[in-house]
Amino acid sequence: MNAFGKLFRVQLFGESHGPSIGVVIDGVPAGLPLTPEEFREDLLRRSGGKKGGTPRVEEDSLIFLSGVVQGITTGSPLAVIVNNKNTISSDYESFKNTPRPGHADFVSRQKFGGFSDARGGGHHSGRVTLALVIAGVIAKKLLAPAQITTKILEIGGENPWDQKLETAILEGDSLGGVIECRVSGIKAGLGEPFFDSLESVLSHIIFAIPGIRGIEFGDGFSAAKMWGSEHNDPIVSLDGTTSKNGSGGVNGGISNGNEIVLRVAVKPTSSISRAQRSINLSSGEAEEFKVTGRHDACFALRVPVVLEAAVSIALADLLYQTSAPHIWGHGIVVK
Repeated sequence: MNAFGKLFRVQLFGESHGPSIGVVIDGVPAGLPLTPEEFREDLLRRSGGKKGGTPRVEEDSLIFLSGVVQGITTGSPLAVIVNNKNTISSDYESFKNTPRPGHADFVSRQKFGGFSDARGGGHHSGRVTLALVIAGVIAKKLLAPAQITTKILEIGGENPWDQKLETAILEGDSLGGVIECRVSGIKAGLGEPFFDSLESVLSHIIFAIPGIRGIEFGDGFSAAKMWGSEHNDPIVSLDGTTSKNGSGGVNGGISNGNEIVLRVAVKPTSSISRAQRSINLSSGEAEEFKVTGRHDACFALRVPVVLEAAVSIALADLLYQTSAPHIWGHGIVVK
């Protein structure tokens, strides 16, 4: 439901316009230095206020409720909240009766009997990814010296994308994008065959990021068009290094020691000011309406740091679970 992980376990809570967004992280080892300043860079990368992003900007000041004393983790569950201060809930009143096309308004109403929080998208809002980013900062510390990096490959099918983004903003429309994530420094042996394969676990948490529509590893869908001799990665050293990386660093659900490479497709933002049609739940008739309020023209621009966080959380949890001592050479203290 709202929790992920077996030994490094992350649970999210809060709504977009509720009092706060928060996360509880169980499995953080004792003795880890941790201060609010360490989170600032990633929180700023996720924040709004930039071109193509929502005008909503929050302070995002962290409040540690438990698990940290004098800047050092205690080993007990780490609970962190960030208060929501810049909210305009009246912008969302109309969505209670006319659900936004492509958004979770309708399905959330059906699932929760009309009791779900509609303000700002409630628990379905991209605002909740703030909690993922907080957990991701800690996971990255545990994974050191492994490095997780991301980059935007295209927005709206284009690179550079400035002109198309400007068009979307002017026309009240939105764009999606493709983001690549690369992980270096993970040794061979991480992951399990079948249900807990490395790809499966990564995909599980990545699809929790609102708006993700697809994922591929290495050659991805292009592999279906290749000869086996093209897609296979020749092994050139005893540590498993390969001369190419069509597998994206994973064979048989297990890391092979090469760079882990994956790409995700992010859909266009559902909330757009351009006129759309949807069903009026009171009259039962379709009607034209426009979304008001503050929304991203392209929230894919803010997804890279969220993707890094999701990947880091999954890898940290898998490292806790591994039975292969030779890959414990990371920051995690396995007990």
